[in-house]
Amino acid sequence: MNDSAETGFPLDALIGRIATGPKLSKPLDRDQAAAGMRAILEGSAHPVQAAIFLIALRMKRETDDENLGLLDALLAASHRARADVPLLVDVSEPYDGFARQLLVTPFLPAVLAACGVPAVSHGVWSTAPKHGLTHARVLAAAGVTVDRPPAEVAARLTDPRIGWGYVDQSRYCPALHGLGELRRLMVKRTALSTLERVLAPIRARGRTHLLAGYVHTAYPRVYAILAAAAGHDSALLVRGGEGGVVPALNQDGVAWRWDGRDAPERLTLSPLAAGVDQDLRAAPAPAACSDAADAGAAATAAIGLATLEGAPGPARDALVYGAASCLVDVGCAPDLRAAADQVRRCIDDGAARARFEAGRG
Repeated sequence: MNDSAETGFPLDALIGRIATGPKLSKPLDRDQAAAGMRAILEGSAHPVQAAIFLIALRMKRETDDENLGLLDALLAASHRARADVPLLVDVSEPYDGFARQLLVTPFLPAVLAACGVPAVSHGVWSTAPKHGLTHARVLAAAGVTVDRPPAEVAARLTDPRIGWGYVDQSRYCPALHGLGELRRLMVKRTALSTLERVLAPIRARGRTHLLAGYVHTAYPRVYAILAAAAGHDSALLVRGGEGGVVPALNQDGVAWRWDGRDAPERLTLSPLAAGVDQDLRAAPAPAACSDAADAGAAATAAIGLATLEGAPGPARDALVYGAASCLVDVGCAPDLRAAADQVRRCIDDGAARARFEAGRG
């Protein structure tokens, strides 16, 4: 049991092509990569072969065609919805979560919504290799329902009281979510860690803008290629801590703007331009987060809720800076200073907290 016979690409033959060492391995074309991924998602691949296929691709470095083929199969297995909004920000952070810094960004979509820009995030409860705190865990600890189907979340994005939401991978791509144990046993990240970030479970009637973080310098180009194939219209790719979407709070940071047509353009982001003057690189995670236990999620949620109430500190600065960078990039503010002032007003006047509360139930 190793392939979908109708594809014409037996998985063992594909493995033989890509798993023959650094000098003899050959790339797959887009259709071959899609066939291999489809066999894994359909359950017709033996788990050993599925793991070898994904690890072999990573060890030889995936080509653009291979990434696109894998993405084709994942998109075909996904349940995606369309929101009747002219602009939607798709907040995409690592699905395996955060362990070293405060995860305040689960509250970012509500802040953006308060500033007039609908936003959605997506992820899982926990996954390998990091098994860190995730959007799902923090939002659930803050009283948010995190298992809504994509169509229901899309409808809530049009609600003038809400305008934000979260979609779990278990609802928009159950076949991929079902590979959780395989991913744990593989230990290392594979292409799945990159691809799930661009699947866009909800797209806008108008423009869908990807807001994603990255760590390694090769990834902005890769994310732009994949974002285009997944249906995004533009993107801001931020080099943030642990692959998050908030740049360093204590120094100028790097981001890449993709306009949907040309290659990504390098940007410099300045926290001082947003009125952020911090000694810390990022808001520190609570001590309870050391093992990503429920106590860590509760402590993080409490800080996030206090931030929406106006509490000062690095968590507030992270939300302000992250939201302001996005507002400028989507054309809703002329510069970081103006955008940051707008975000602070939306927090201080209670609009962001009201949006979050409306989206809880």
